Amino acid sequence: MRRRDFLSSVSAGIAVRGICADESRQQPVRVAVIGHTGRGNYGHGLDTMWQDINGVKIVAVADADPTGLQAAVARLPGATAFADYRRMLEQVTPEIVAVAPRHIDQHHAMMQAAIQHGARGIYVEKPFVRTPAEADNIRNLCEEHGTRIAVAHRNRWHPVLPVIRKLLEDGAIGHLLEARGRGKEDTRGGSQDLWVLGTHVINLAEYLLGDLISVSARIFNDQQPASLEQLADGPEGLGPLPGDELHARFETSGGPPFFFDSIRNARLRTAAVSHPASFGLQLIGTAGIIDLRVDREPLAAILPGSPFDPDFSAPRQWIPVSSNGIGAPETHPHAGQPLALHHVSGTDLLNSLTENRQPLCDVHQGCSTVEAVCGVFESHRRGGLSTSLPLANRQHPLQIASRTE
Repeated sequence: MRRRDFLSSVSAGIAVRGICADESRQQPVRVAVIGHTGRGNYGHGLDTMWQDINGVKIVAVADADPTGLQAAVARLPGATAFADYRRMLEQVTPEIVAVAPRHIDQHHAMMQAAIQHGARGIYVEKPFVRTPAEADNIRNLCEEHGTRIAVAHRNRWHPVLPVIRKLLEDGAIGHLLEARGRGKEDTRGGSQDLWVLGTHVINLAEYLLGDLISVSARIFNDQQPASLEQLADGPEGLGPLPGDELHARFETSGGPPFFFDSIRNARLRTAAVSHPASFGLQLIGTAGIIDLRVDREPLAAILPGSPFDPDFSAPRQWIPVSSNGIGAPETHPHAGQPLALHHVSGTDLLNSLTENRQPLCDVHQGCSTVEAVCGVFESHRRGGLSTSLPLANRQHPLQIASRTE
C-alpha cells in the first residue's frame, strides 16, 4: 500500500495552536495565499488556516477580483495584496503557497507557477487537478525542484485511521470482503459528486485497501446510460460531467474490491435523522462492519457480528472507535476542530520541509485520486469494461473542449 507511515508522521511531532514542532526555526516560514473570488474563492478556509499555525507568517495574497482581494487583505492582516498571482510569486518568493480556489481548472497553472518560482511547499484544495497529464506534470516538477505538496483531504490526517487499519489486520471484523463508499448524494449526485466529494472517500479507501489497479463503471442519466454525444462542462472547472447516477467497482492491490456509488438526491435527511446516510466508507467483513463518516466526530464506528446473519435475540449496536480503541473516548489533540480547520495537515506540510519527507497526503495520493476519477469516465466510455489503472490515455477521457487558464 502507498504511504503506510501515519504513526511515524504523528510521532515526528505535528503541532497546532501555539505548539511548534520545530522550535529551532529562527524565522517564520513565509506563506502566500492564492484565491479567486467568484471562481472557487478560498476553499474551506485555506487562507485563514495559517493564522493558527505557529512557525509561519502570511506575507501576501493574490486575487484577480478587486472586491475579493480587498476582503482577503482584511482577513489576513499584514499580507501584501496582488491582483496577479504570478507577479506575487515573482516578487515575494514565498516558501509555502496555499492554492485555495475550489475551481479545479486553475490548480495546475497555479501549482506550476508556484513550483517554478521556488515554493518549497504547496497546500492545495481538492480536487487535485483535471487530468492524469496535469498530475504527471506537477509530480515531475515536484521531483525536479524538491517541492512538497499536501492535498487537502483533511480526514487522511485523522489519528483513528491507523487504529482502523490495525483492527482490519487483527481480524476485528473477520475476513474483509469489500469496501463501499458514497458521496454526499445531494444535488451534485453522480459525476460531480465523484470529483468533489468522492476523492475524499477514494483517498481513505486507498489507505485502507491498497492501490486501485482497475475499475469498471457505468454512469446513468434518468436511469438510462449517460450519452457521451452532447456533453457539457460542469461547474467548478470540472470538465465534462455526464449523468446523475454513478456506479463503480475498483479492484485493489490489497484484494477486496472497493465500490463507489452516487445517486443525485438520494441523500437521506429527516427530522429524526440529523446526518445524511451517505458520504463515507463502509468496510464489510464476515464478522462485522467498520463505518467511517467523512468530516464527522467520531469518524469511525464498528458493528460487531455477521452482516449476513441477524441475531434478533441480542440486538447489535454501533460502538464508536477512537484513536484509543473501540469504545474509548477520543483524547488525541489532532482530532476534531484542529483537523477540520486544516491545522494538523498544514502543520504536517510545514514539518515535512525540515524533516525531508513527504506530507501525509502527498502529491502521489493527489495523482491517484485523479487517476481513479478519470478511470471511471474511461470505463464508462468503453461501455463499462474493466479498465487498468494507471490509464494509458493521460488526457481527460471525455474532454470535448480545452479550457483557457
